[in-house]
Amino acid sequence: MLGFLKGMSVTLRQLPKKKVTVQYPDVRPEWPERFRGVHRFIPELCINCNQCARICPTDCISLGGDRDHNKKMRIDTFDINFDTCILCDLCTEVCPTEAILMSDTFELASETRDDFYLDMNWLYANQQRYEQNHPERVEAQVGEGE
Repeated sequence: MLGFLKGMSVTLRQLPKKKVTVQYPDVRPEWPERFRGVHRFIPELCINCNQCARICPTDCISLGGDRDHNKKMRIDTFDINFDTCILCDLCTEVCPTEAILMSDTFELASETRDDFYLDMNWLYANQQRYEQNHPERVEAQVGEGE
């Protein structure tokens, strides 16, 4: 009986407080800047050093490329298998050119596993969406780099 009264007292104390429920998906929450969602990728910055693939604990990143006529490394393929990715952020921490970053995209529900293999084009499109949705964050990152 005492446990029941304690529980009811907690419930009754919460009734007059402001509600914090968000009516998702109609109202989307504002995620913090360091939220770890699906990756975003900037192919122009990638130097094909393979550090992201080496540090990945689930071995879900694969990339490939070759040298162009100026002897610079050029990325040809960059794929992430989100079927096994744990969004640990290690690949973004080790990237020397910050070509791979985290975004606030998190909705990847699908009926087939093939949709979880995201390639360089999808990840770059995710970068473009991120820049459109958060211009203030992108400008702040550019200001830090100078």
